[in-house]
Amino acid sequence: PAAPAGPQRERDDASPTPTSVNYHFTRQCNYKCGFCFHTAKTSFVLPLEEAKRGLAMLKEAGMEKINFSGGEPFLQDRGEFVGQLVQFCKQELKLPSVSIVSNGSLIRERWFKKYGEYLDILAISCDSFDENVNILIGRGQGKKNHVENLQKLRQWCREYAVAFKINSVINRFNVEEDMNEQIKALNPVRWKVFQCLLIEGENSGEDALREAEKFIISDKDFEQFLDRHKDVSCLVPESNQKMRDSYLILDEYMRFLNCRNGRKEPSKSILDVGVEAAIKFSGFDEKMFIKRGGKYVWSKADMKLDW
Repeated sequence: PAAPAGPQRERDDASPTPTSVNYHFTRQCNYKCGFCFHTAKTSFVLPLEEAKRGLAMLKEAGMEKINFSGGEPFLQDRGEFVGQLVQFCKQELKLPSVSIVSNGSLIRERWFKKYGEYLDILAISCDSFDENVNILIGRGQGKKNHVENLQKLRQWCREYAVAFKINSVINRFNVEEDMNEQIKALNPVRWKVFQCLLIEGENSGEDALREAEKFIISDKDFEQFLDRHKDVSCLVPESNQKMRDSYLILDEYMRFLNCRNGRKEPSKSILDVGVEAAIKFSGFDEKMFIKRGGKYVWSKADMKLDW
């Protein structure tokens, strides 16, 4: 057995704890948002049992919150895949917080009936309350109205006791918008407002599937948007600087993605080398995670929610 680490061992070389993990288990999506920074470069999805094995390893390493993301998480097996994972994380792993980020277009009420009780937070991406702007951005699909759908999902979250969150990416096309009224009416528990971010190889550069340059806004533009919405109490701003290294991102192979150099460099898969070895390559900034308010009241049991 290894000798116990003495006090001389610097805390800095200890691996960070994966308290909150974003697992992008699929890159496939039915929308084509122009600034997407996790694009459909592969169609790979782990078999369900392997994904569960990895999640159990993360729990063992200290994970308290899992967020399922994509791509669009509800594409895989019509939402059954993410449903099974949500139920496993809540029922078997007993994680305090299980959440999903989705564009909302594929979620049906029957999914809530079956899996709603296991889900703490559903975050829906909505960048504009003007349907024409959503279409410009690429957040839309044929005849479906993104904003109308948002209202319906809000209602289901109430009915099935799931905390409702909204994520918005502020970019060239919506930076002038005033969303005060609509956000207050929807009354989410959190409104995450992101500054559009460039990630080389994803939405910028030669091998990218998107060109996000035309969406980029300055820090000053972003500040003005925040200022316009300063009375919205649930607003949580995320500038590029806050965002870049303060998220633990697992890709479809369960590799941590390091964004330190402005592109996503994968670690080895936790399924092959374990969590501790993989997380050392994640570039994760634990201090910034805390600083940006990454840890908050995230179990629905602890939220004083007026469903």
